[in-house]
Amino acid sequence: MPMVLVVLDHDGNRLKKGSLEALTRARDLAQALGGKVAGVLLAEEKAPVEEARKYVEVLYTATLGPYTAEKWAAGVLKAAEASGAKAVVAPSSRQSRAYLGRVAYALRAGLLEDTLESRVEGGEVHATRYAYLNRVTQRVKAALPVVLTVKPNTTPLAEPLPGEAEAVALSVPEVPTVEVLERLQEEKKGVSLTEADVVVTGGRGMGSPEAFKLVEELAALLGGAVGATRAVVDAGWRPYAEQVGQTGKTVQPSLYIALGVSGAVQHLAGMNKSKYIVAVNKDPEAPIFKHADYGIVGDVHQVLPALIEAVKKLKD
Repeated sequence: MPMVLVVLDHDGNRLKKGSLEALTRARDLAQALGGKVAGVLLAEEKAPVEEARKYVEVLYTATLGPYTAEKWAAGVLKAAEASGAKAVVAPSSRQSRAYLGRVAYALRAGLLEDTLESRVEGGEVHATRYAYLNRVTQRVKAALPVVLTVKPNTTPLAEPLPGEAEAVALSVPEVPTVEVLERLQEEKKGVSLTEADVVVTGGRGMGSPEAFKLVEELAALLGGAVGATRAVVDAGWRPYAEQVGQTGKTVQPSLYIALGVSGAVQHLAGMNKSKYIVAVNKDPEAPIFKHADYGIVGDVHQVLPALIEAVKKLKD
């Protein structure tokens, strides 16, 4: 019976949204292949084992210490070996890009990354993904075995299964790896950018890092996350973790508010699939307006306070 193995990303306390999307894809593939879904939960120290047991039919766990791509690849490979997996499904992230290539090579498997949807046809896995800065949709396929990653915010979230799976502890062999001398963990504030349903992004038109206090205020009122353009990040106004775009993060919220953002093609690649886009820019010819559902031509320093006041009145 073909097994589909899903890699369950987490923050130490709960499964991430991307894991629930990957579970949905894994279940669809398993149903088409006539198989079951196993999960692998890798952790540095602690992991949400009890939660994960509710979503899969078999759960493999391993505590590996500080993350390295080599160790995580070894953990996934051990789970694939134990389960006899014909397909490995994982959330797409910078971390997964670092180690899943190693997994695919070791399994002699095809690698389908950042997929929007996937299905089984004639014993092969077919999928679609964006290409050329998200301007076109590309069709790709691979024969089994296959390693597949799920682009964030493209797939419905999985619901828990009846009952709970048994958790099986893996014995992962030591692998040659780099030594982690120091880790600097950025303090998390508010909602995760890639999981937020509302993203409020400031561009160079904000004029100064101090002006982002209003961006933060609007995002907090809307229960959203703060984003930034590359120019803002390069200037040191905001951390790299908030960058949206081709060289930053890809987001697909229900509402994307672009404040003082010109709309360079590299930035659009990271947000142009948002459900609704609202843009504020004093330049009526700014490229962002070609992609916005709603546009406000005006000085962001005047418009943004007015937006904040309007939201406050609606919430009162």
